[in-house]
Amino acid sequence: MNSTSSASPDPSDRPAPQVHAEFDPDTWTVTYVVHDGRGSPCAVIDAVLDYDAKSGRTRTRSADRVAGFIRAQGLKLSWILETHAHADHLSAARYLQQQLGGQLAIGQHITQVQQVFKGLFNLGDEFQADGSQFDRLLADGDTLALGRLTGQVMAVPGHTPACVAYRFGDAVFVGDTLFMPDVGTARCDFPGGDARVLYASVRKLLSLPPHTRLFMCHDYPPSQRPVAFESTVAAQRAHNIHVHDGISEDDFVAMRTARDATLDVPALILPSVQVNIRGGALPPGEANGRSYLKIPINVL
Repeated sequence: MNSTSSASPDPSDRPAPQVHAEFDPDTWTVTYVVHDGRGSPCAVIDAVLDYDAKSGRTRTRSADRVAGFIRAQGLKLSWILETHAHADHLSAARYLQQQLGGQLAIGQHITQVQQVFKGLFNLGDEFQADGSQFDRLLADGDTLALGRLTGQVMAVPGHTPACVAYRFGDAVFVGDTLFMPDVGTARCDFPGGDARVLYASVRKLLSLPPHTRLFMCHDYPPSQRPVAFESTVAAQRAHNIHVHDGISEDDFVAMRTARDATLDVPALILPSVQVNIRGGALPPGEANGRSYLKIPINVL
């Protein structure tokens, strides 16, 4: 499933971005290509590397669809952006970089996440928890040049310490911070997660102009509706089941804490985090030339 949308110019008079979406039904993840028309520079946000947990085999079908769109439109890949180190899918960032170039970037607090998981997986000296696996570490307010477009980085921690959103004109890519209004908000029980911090991040997003388009990284739709991944600030403020206007911080924290206590561990958290803290690269090959993922026993 994919979609392409554009919008009228935003109030800053900068060009409104065109947004192409590729939905991966296996992980319920949406990858976005942000651009300014045929032949322009583009950014890819939250690319998916297919992974079969039964066989331990990776494939590039999802990423190849993204690359195919970029080539068909004559776009130049300038940025490969991660909203955070995902726990529900493996990143195809490194693969896309090898195929099409571009700089790989993530929020600067990825180093905190790396430090936690370096300990959990008992990674050796080969793994440096300093963000060096990425080309650029991004701070709140940083800007990203993309042809006639300019992206702005918005720090939105709470789900993880490293979560960022990317704003291009009237379009904001929120990662896991928000879902569609009938699904709610991100969980906060991962290492470094904090429901009070997430509440502040959500209010930061919802303080943007009401018409601002919000693009979700995932959708887990109720049975009565099809997959959807685009909303607005106005719709979220009016209808988000977890954090609509009128929900206090204390009410949100109580709800989020109780709900998180009932949630299962994501099915792909162990393989995905080991790859994603490496910027989408597999662990280095061992003496036999093969890469291995670790499964810590009785830890999670």
